[in-house]
Amino acid sequence: MKIDTLNWTPPLPASPLARPVLHLDLSETNPALKRVPVDDPVVFGQWIRAQVAASGCDWALGGYAEDRAIYSMSPVFADGDATRSIHLGVDFWLPAGTEVYAARGGVVHSTGDNARFGDYGPTILLGHEADGDSMYSLYGHLARPSLQLTQPGQPVEAGQLIGWLGSPDENVGWPPHLHFQIIADIGDHAGDFPGVCHADEAADWLSRCPDPMDLVRTWCPQLRPVTQPGKA
Repeated sequence: MKIDTLNWTPPLPASPLARPVLHLDLSETNPALKRVPVDDPVVFGQWIRAQVAASGCDWALGGYAEDRAIYSMSPVFADGDATRSIHLGVDFWLPAGTEVYAARGGVVHSTGDNARFGDYGPTILLGHEADGDSMYSLYGHLARPSLQLTQPGQPVEAGQLIGWLGSPDENVGWPPHLHFQIIADIGDHAGDFPGVCHADEAADWLSRCPDPMDLVRTWCPQLRPVTQPGKA
């Protein structure tokens, strides 16, 4: 499913989106990550900022369909002997407190505080109508007051403030960032939806969660190509 770029607005403030942004590689093929304690959000955040600085950019994003070994840090992603590793959304690595906006008009489908280590923390899902079909957008790793600002069933307009990015203690072990995901088939999920899938199930899950990068490229005109800059 290809996303129509009409009727979508950026989920983040215009100021950072207009600045140079690194398309950061967090895949298992990036050797620098093997030396980074990704379960320590302070050190992991320092590493991300170092990659951004080395690239001459101001911040970082990326991750759709990326195969990431970093999820082995948390039992949230473990199913028996296998670990989910394919990322189904896009991460925007920006400071805690950054405002988050509805990327399309609709209603608040559901909210939740997914508080296990490595999970989303506070999460908002919005429901949208597009050409007679339903679709959804997910905003994960928010600050806890976001769940008081935005209530299930509440109508929202595109560009409306729905929350703020959370600190590592709120988003349960990650450096501050927004996980943004578009969902075509939400099933019976509420307040949560998988943001990572098993590699052998990637085709099915990626069809349910279409690629938002065409939108991201319109929002971020100074997006640099994917790279593995610098050393840890």
